[in-house]
Amino acid sequence: MKRTAVAASALALLLPLSGCGAAQAGDGDGKTVTVTVGYQSKTINTVTAGTLLRSLGSFDRALRAQGRRDGKTYKVVWQDYATGAPITAQMVAGKIDIGSMGDFPLLINAARGRALRAPTRLVAVTGYNLRGALNTVVTRPGSPLRTLADLRGKKVSSSVGSASDGTLVRALRRAGIDPEQDVHKLNQQPAVGASALQSGAVDALSQFVAWPGLLTFQGKARALYDGGALQLPTFHGVTVADRFARQRPAVVKAFLAAQREATGYLHAHPVAAAERVAKAAGLPPEVVYLYNGAGGIATFDPALRPELIAALKKDVAVLRAARLTGPVDVDGFVDDRYLKAVYGSGYAKALRPADPPPADEVWLRGEDRTHSFRDPVALLRFVRSHRATVRAAYVADATTGTRWFADKAVWVRDGARLLPFVTPAAADSWIRDHTGARGVAYTAALEAAR
Repeated sequence: MKRTAVAASALALLLPLSGCGAAQAGDGDGKTVTVTVGYQSKTINTVTAGTLLRSLGSFDRALRAQGRRDGKTYKVVWQDYATGAPITAQMVAGKIDIGSMGDFPLLINAARGRALRAPTRLVAVTGYNLRGALNTVVTRPGSPLRTLADLRGKKVSSSVGSASDGTLVRALRRAGIDPEQDVHKLNQQPAVGASALQSGAVDALSQFVAWPGLLTFQGKARALYDGGALQLPTFHGVTVADRFARQRPAVVKAFLAAQREATGYLHAHPVAAAERVAKAAGLPPEVVYLYNGAGGIATFDPALRPELIAALKKDVAVLRAARLTGPVDVDGFVDDRYLKAVYGSGYAKALRPADPPPADEVWLRGEDRTHSFRDPVALLRFVRSHRATVRAAYVADATTGTRWFADKAVWVRDGARLLPFVTPAAADSWIRDHTGARGVAYTAALEAAR
């Protein structure tokens, strides 16, 4: 709470600056417009409004076209952050025009913008998961912790006010654990928390993409809780300063058109998009593809889906209980008019649910495509016959559907079936409920897939 009070005081000091937005600051000659975009390069389910969009040059091209129409010269300034909190601080201070962040930070953005008379608007979604699987709690490899109940009395690193912290709070409450009294929660930036986990300073880490997958891929962590078990949507979205949107509606539309183009590129070229994002963000391509690939954990679609907005309203209660915000007018925060202008009559179709693509895939070294499989056994057979050239193999959790690395999953043999799970707890639950089922090592699962 002390941190929250300090943050609120800092934002209050920035209030006098809110009258000189980034676009206005660049308008000294009346012909130049500076557009400042805040993004999170390593939060890779925001890439269609950040890293990928930037690398494709879509927004710059759209602004050049806009400049030819209105006689202005547009300059884009990209600012990279680790979390959504500093983007909000800069937005309400008039220093960032367009930003992307997770659902919980979006609500804080809405509340603080309104409180400081610098309102913002949610204008699009980037990546989402309808079950909540974008957030994961991890522990160290070899840790004796197997369930959330084992966290009682333990130290857990989390970024308070983030989407992953919301997952942690909800999951602990479902397990009958008071997140304020029964665990020692440390409010840390993702990189700091990752270091704390490795050093043994904390017992677990709750974070958003791509940290859990990255640490697991590197052999530095093991999944303890799959956010997909909550069955509650989580997403990231694009927020725009209301002042800027009213002054520059054409720029907002240009940004959303560029985002739509970047989303189309990601869908059409998933491997190339993963490689491009990995290079820009400094992440392993295999980790990026886990989340952003065809059938990945994140689904990319700019549409402001009703189910996501409904989930956002439920998130308000969690933030209020933590005293991180007061009431939030979600309906007043959501503004789909710019996206509707970009899509035209096609927006209604964009709101329809899409069929999820196959989730089980293998990526071989030297190839620019992946191989898809109908079930885990078929994937394991392929991996066994291509061991020397497998770059990454991805399987869907048998209960939540969350995709994970095949060699990091927890495997269970149930009769003729070989079933993968993200966490030991999920595998244990299956074994308890299915007579004869037993856990097997990944190497044993490969040999059993005949």
